[in-house]
Order: sequence, then structure tokens, then C-alpha cells
Amino acid sequence: MLTDKQFERLLSMKHKKQYFYQLADAAGVSPKTARKYLNLNRAPSQVKTPHTWSAHEDAFADVWPQAVAYLENNTGIEAKTLFEHLRKLYPGRFKVNQLRTFQRRVQDWKILYGPAQEVYFPQDNKPGQFGASDFTSMNSVGITIRQIPFDHSLCHFVLCYSNYESATIVRGGERFEFLSMGLQNAFWELGGVPAYHRTDNLKAAVAKVGCPKEYTDNYMALARHYDFEPISIQPGKPHENGDVEQSHFRLTTAIEQALILRGSKDFESVESYNAFVQTVVKQRNLQRKDKLLEELEVMKPLPAKRYDDASNFVCKVGRFSTITVLKKTYSVHSRLRGIEVTAKVFPDTVEVWYRHRLIERMERLTGSRTHQIDYRHVIDSLVRKPGAFENYRYKEDMFPSSLFRIAYDQLVTLCHRRKWANKQYIKILELAARENESLVQSALKTLIDNNHPVSFEVVEAIVASHTQPEPIADVYIADVDLSVYDRLLEGVV
Repeated sequence: MLTDKQFERLLSMKHKKQYFYQLADAAGVSPKTARKYLNLNRAPSQVKTPHTWSAHEDAFADVWPQAVAYLENNTGIEAKTLFEHLRKLYPGRFKVNQLRTFQRRVQDWKILYGPAQEVYFPQDNKPGQFGASDFTSMNSVGITIRQIPFDHSLCHFVLCYSNYESATIVRGGERFEFLSMGLQNAFWELGGVPAYHRTDNLKAAVAKVGCPKEYTDNYMALARHYDFEPISIQPGKPHENGDVEQSHFRLTTAIEQALILRGSKDFESVESYNAFVQTVVKQRNLQRKDKLLEELEVMKPLPAKRYDDASNFVCKVGRFSTITVLKKTYSVHSRLRGIEVTAKVFPDTVEVWYRHRLIERMERLTGSRTHQIDYRHVIDSLVRKPGAFENYRYKEDMFPSSLFRIAYDQLVTLCHRRKWANKQYIKILELAARENESLVQSALKTLIDNNHPVSFEVVEAIVASHTQPEPIADVYIADVDLSVYDRLLEGVV
């Protein structure tokens, strides 16, 4: 058997050997074989007849027309599913080890006669034209803040031409406030705005998926503020936002690798973790400087100020001294009962405004938490109506810390009547609101640690002993000798 390499050697040695047997020996073949291929003047691979016939009997010949009918009418059917179906129709006829043969038959049929497959078209992005945003969950990375798991995502922005990226840590769902914060952070870091901003069909941006698409009022207001045109991809086509989707994977991998070198996934605070993420992003952006400069030359300028990151809701304070914002309940001071206020919802906080005045700022509720009641807002009414405390819907919110809860449980145990225990605890809570919560908590800790019974009178006495003003000390200030300045004016040293 002659190989193509041996044939090439025959040709190269053809005019170098005097006798034919020497030529055959040099190629490592018999003279007969050498003469055959030299006469043909064709390589063995060119002479070989393609193997188009089956080496074995076709086990699926009888059922193949039936299989084709299934393939034609059900384009999504898998070969394994169809094979199992045929085994049920013809028990004992087909063996499990024939699956691979059947899969090859199905694959060949799809290639020759099956439906056309989707083709992806690479895009040539122009400088300053497209930016893209999306959210990517970071929970799988395993970040902890002081050993507590930190559930969060990144609002990830990418410029499609230079691949410049920006990442903002967010906690919660894919809300407009998070999209607005992440997008604006990217714009102000860049110092410019691309002509188009692309997202997938985020609820924070797209109100209705149709033709044409309808965007949310907040998102359209943001687009007008920065003068970019919003666009979004088709449903179920994540590859259309491939620039940012691929960057998700690359950035997450870079952060994981940096964490390995760091030696720990635990951080002292969210701020320190954010600084770590921004360092990784900055290092990745260093290699994109040249293309970024091209983008910045043609990008639109920034507006005079940022767009308001908050979503505004007009709420009426109910008789429970609470407002409901995005299905979450927050308490406000009882003075506002019956008054309409504006709740500004930021990514991490909620602000309550009354006639352009900031009344309250509180942590925004996320996840399964449905209410947040500050005892200071309702303590005045609770003191006058102590009987309402026992079955108060938000009773658990009346314990600022575990020490307050322990103190209450001890009062219930010590007092013969639960009503009296409630009154004692409400007085302690009022003292915390009126004086200083930390002092009251310190007093409770002292009593509990030393196994002393808790009572309002004792707690009040301890707090009072720590709030007595220190006596004013007499300070002597000597008279100033003004003659020193006279000598200075006269030039006397």
C-alpha cells in the first residue's frame, strides 16, 4: 500500500536514481507498486474510491420511512426520544447499543433534508454608537461580608466597540432604580453618552414587548435626559445582546481569579468589596484605552446634572401611621397621619418628603421582608394605649435588639399580669425614644448579665446616672501683657 508521502518521494527521486529498483527502494515500496502510481501520475488518495456502501445490514431499513415522518412533522424531536419510541412500537427488535447508529442516521438526514438552522451575523460596531446593559447574578461566587453571605448582582454596562465596561453592585431585582444607577455611573465615569443603549426585555425598561415595543415612562425619561435612543433585543434571543452577555462571563471569571490570589472571599464591608470589584474592572479597561479614545471623540456630551435615580410615589399616610411603597410597608411619624407625602425610592433607601422637605430616610426593604416599623414613630400613641401592644400586628418591630426582647420576656415571667409587663416594657421603650437607645440597651445588658430583675424604675435610674452633666471646672486665664506689642511696633527685638 502506497501513501501520499511515499508517492511524493517517488516523484522527488525520479530523476536522481539510475535504476528503477533503486527508486522503489528509496520510497520504501515494491517496483511494481512504484511503476503503477508513476504511470497513473496520481496520488493514492486521488485514486481511492469513496466508501459509499454500507458494511453491515441496515437494521432500520423497514422503519426508516416511519422515522422520517416523525422528523418532518416534529423538528424538535431528539434522536434518542425517537429511538425509544421505535423500541416501544417494535418490542425486542432494537437493542440499546444501536442508539449511536440511529443517531448518526438522524444526523445525516437533518444535514441533507432537515430544516435550515439559524445563522448568526457578526456585526461591525462603530465608535460611540452602541452601549449595552444587563444584570448578572454574583451569588454563585460566594462573597461574604463579615462571614455573612452577600446576595447581590452587578449592573453591567459595556461599550460594544471598545469593550469598555462598568459594573455597579446592586441588591434586589432588576428594577429601574438599579438600571438607572448603573447606567448613569457608567456615563459619568466615561464622560460621554453613546447614541444607542441596548438592553434585553427588562421590566425596568420595557413595558410591553410588541411591534413596536413600548418602554416604561421612567426609562424614556432617562433616555431623553441623556439623549440616547433605547433599543432592546427580541424575546428569547440573548445572542443579540452578546457583547454584554460575553462580558458577564469574562468579568465574573476575572473576579473569581482575583479572589483566588486574594486568598479570601470575605470582606469587611460592602464598600471594601466594591473597591475590589472596581480595581478588577479598571485593570480590564487598561487594554481598551486606544479604542476608548476613538469612542469618546464621537460620543454625545453629558447633561448638566444626573437624572434622579429615584422613583417617586405619592402616598397617603394611613391611620396606622404607615405608607405602602412597592408592596412594602414603612412607618412614618404619627404627625403625618392623613397627609399625602412623596416617597422617593432609591436603590438602597427610601426617602419621605413633605412639601419639598425631607422628613425621613430609611433602609429600603428587599426580599421577603414586608414591613419596617420604627417604634419612635408610634410610641406616643402606644403609651396612651398600652392594651394595643399585646396583639399589635407589628409587635416584633417593637424590639430594637435582642436585649429588648430578652428584657420583655423577663418582664412577662416576673410580672403576675401580662398587662402590667406590657406597660413596663412600653415605658422602657419610651425612655429609649426620649433619652438614648444605646444607654437603655446598656442598662438592660447590665441587668440581664448580672441576673437582676428588669424594671422601668431601675433602667431609668441607671440611664439617669449616665446622663448627669459633669461639673463645670473653673478656668483661670492670665491677663495679656500688651506692652509686648508696643515693643514690636518700635522694632525692639
